Amino acid sequence: MTRTRATWIVLAAAAAVLAGLALSGPARSQINASPSWVPMGVSASGSSSTAWFHEPASRQAVACRTVEGAGGSLSAVQCVVGKLP
Repeated sequence: MTRTRATWIVLAAAAAVLAGLALSGPARSQINASPSWVPMGVSASGSSSTAWFHEPASRQAVACRTVEGAGGSLSAVQCVVGKLP
């Protein structure tokens, strides 16, 4: 391989790296994970509690209820999502 040909190969490789860097977007280290659910209310009856939340942008509402396990301890939280008119 001649010296001129090796120079062209190195220049082509450098141009390819620079083009790749120029075409790639900026690095994003974080996502926008800000909560948008607005609390609407809570209620309790006996050993069960329910909380309601509203997400204005998508017009969704969610209701979450605690589920009692053995011995009166909290075993789970069940949520149901619905679309508001």
